[in-house]
Amino acid sequence: MQHVELISQNEEETAQFAHKLAQKLSSGDVLALEGDLGAGKTAFTKVLAKGLGVTRMVNSPTFTIIKEYMGRLPLYHMDVYRVSESEEDLGFDEYFDGYGVTVVEWAHLIKDHLPEEILTIYIYRLGDTSRRIVLEAKGERYVKLCKEII
Repeated sequence: MQHVELISQNEEETAQFAHKLAQKLSSGDVLALEGDLGAGKTAFTKVLAKGLGVTRMVNSPTFTIIKEYMGRLPLYHMDVYRVSESEEDLGFDEYFDGYGVTVVEWAHLIKDHLPEEILTIYIYRLGDTSRRIVLEAKGERYVKLCKEII
């Protein structure tokens, strides 16, 4: 496991980081996004989607749980904030093992369903526009990815 931390002074720097990450993503990549309400998880995902070539408007899938977008790779955007701990099979594996990039907001709520290898991105508010972004890479693929983008 590898930890990498960076400070973004403004929304433009955060967007540049998300766009750079999008350029390096591959089929089957899974990103977990964590942070308080209003930290910028959905805003980060919007820029990531644009970097993947998604042209549709991206918004939070809070009430639908999963939204799918087509770009260079399919983007599966999940917001599991309202998912209770359930034994019911919600089909997460189909997305995690799929052909696209999966972004899971509030991923800790479904930690038992997440793949072992994953890139977790923690976004912390430092000010109105500044953020501390912490990457936690689990698995060789994500350790390598962190080295490429930092």
